[in-house]
Amino acid sequence: MPVRIAIVGAGPGGLMCARVLQGHGIDVTVYDADASVEARDAGGTLDLHADTGQIALEDAGLFEEFMKLARLEGQAKSRLDQHGTVLDAFVPDQDDTAAPEIDRGQLRAMLAEHVRPGTVRWGHKLVTATPLGDGGHCLEFGNGVTAEVDLVIGADGAWSRVRPLLSDATPDYTGVSFLDVRFEDVEERHPQIAKLVGDGHMFAMDGDGRAIIGQRNSNGQIRAYLAMRTSLDWHGEAGVDLDDPDAVRRFLLKEFSGWAEEMLPFLTDADGGYLNRPIYALPAPLTWARTPGATLLGDAAHLMAPLGGYGVNLAMLDGAELAHAIAEEATLDEALTRYEAIMLPRSGQHAVAANGGLDGFFATDDFPDHEAEHQMYRETAADYRRGQSRTTPAT
Repeated sequence: MPVRIAIVGAGPGGLMCARVLQGHGIDVTVYDADASVEARDAGGTLDLHADTGQIALEDAGLFEEFMKLARLEGQAKSRLDQHGTVLDAFVPDQDDTAAPEIDRGQLRAMLAEHVRPGTVRWGHKLVTATPLGDGGHCLEFGNGVTAEVDLVIGADGAWSRVRPLLSDATPDYTGVSFLDVRFEDVEERHPQIAKLVGDGHMFAMDGDGRAIIGQRNSNGQIRAYLAMRTSLDWHGEAGVDLDDPDAVRRFLLKEFSGWAEEMLPFLTDADGGYLNRPIYALPAPLTWARTPGATLLGDAAHLMAPLGGYGVNLAMLDGAELAHAIAEEATLDEALTRYEAIMLPRSGQHAVAANGGLDGFFATDDFPDHEAEHQMYRETAADYRRGQSRTTPAT
């Protein structure tokens, strides 16, 4: 009989899994709480690594589609101190494709366009997933719809409703919060910010728990993340209403006092409000006992700090590898065993490194070697394609 497969979550990982499953001729339904693929702001820009996200795109037959949208120049990075002094800079070669940038919304829309029509059931927010025995599960959605499936794949992010089937783990606050802001039509309206950010990313740190991260997006937009090592309820403790932009600006100018005048527009001149993004992470390395009829991918399985940009890259590789395992193994249990035996140690290693990296994130004297990083992506990708790294986490 046909296997009934449900993926909960139409992010890059869930959509990648669906695309590769369909490439194998396997039916799948994806459920997502959003009303449509463009119902909300999907977030900023992503770098897709040659040894993870790009391999998944190749498996899905979408690498050329990705390259039509990718920004190679977006790989540029600069490091500044709070006075605006450039401490370090990386400019990629013109033909460097180790980690091109793409807007998260563009990536999600591209993947959604390349699954079969009707695959994604938008407006379906999972409420509960109840085991029925023998690996079956009943999914209940907030709109009253129910579905019985043989396999449920949790691709539903940090606060996954599928994860409790496999683990009691929940995300913990890392002690770092970002305020997400954006700037539109930057060359005309925000030229100083455009100059500081350049073609890619700008990281400015004061060595004392504050940072400004600027990232070039497409269509004349720059997004910035105003980072602080602080308590989870910093705004409540400071008496700041996050819905009052003037109050947030006053707080930020005090919090970032001593920063150069040229850096202050990142704090004060945003188009729109301030979105508070506390950074959470799951315990790492996270493992669980093999559970019939259920598994996880992406942030649902290994939510980690955003350092290194591994979250979406691992999610997409998770999705592709899981789909291949389902297609190639004789039973679902064998497929999930194969998939988790590779995914869990790989993601665990990256999560430990990313979460630990937050300790030194605000330092002004410790800079990643991006040229060596790009070379590592290329070498690891070559090893993967030769079948030498399928069970060994990338380093």
